[in-house]
Amino acid sequence: MTKKNNLEELAVMTPKKFALMIEKMVNLGLGQTSYMDAILDYCEKHQMEPDTIGPLISKPLKEKIEADARKLNFLPRVATLPV
Repeated sequence: MTKKNNLEELAVMTPKKFALMIEKMVNLGLGQTSYMDAILDYCEKHQMEPDTIGPLISKPLKEKIEADARKLNFLPRVATLPV
């Protein structure tokens, strides 16, 4: 794919479509793929820089990425109340 095609694809991609595509990639990974890995894989396959997809990251997707990061100890854990 050329850079022009990537920009065209990015222009027609909505945050909802992008989130669904990333969800599908994570689900196909059967628990072995994190959300961040799926996003980076998408960028690599489409020859895109990861910083160009920032506008496509929806709030629910951002929360899932953050949860993955906490689970992998990339971010400090937050206190939760026992339920």
